[in-house]
Amino acid sequence: MGLPLIHPDLPIDAKASPDGAFCARAMVQRVRWGSGLTQEAFARTFRLDADSLCEIEAGRALPDAALLAYLQVIEWRPEAVLDALDQESRPI
Repeated sequence: MGLPLIHPDLPIDAKASPDGAFCARAMVQRVRWGSGLTQEAFARTFRLDADSLCEIEAGRALPDAALLAYLQVIEWRPEAVLDALDQESRPI
């Protein structure tokens, strides 16, 4: 089963639901909302820039391909991302 295409230039309005949307802004919102975290907590937890996350969710900036890929991994396997980030902070 292939992944849906993500269109970073598609708008989202107040009536739209991130659950079924495939634009980049909605995808970012869907992943964060699914985590149950605020923008700040999500950014801190997954080591993202909080200001950039806010700008993307507000529709004033577009995420790059690397961020979209990272968000897909967070959505599918958040525990793996958290484990990897935890390993990174441990001394060798």
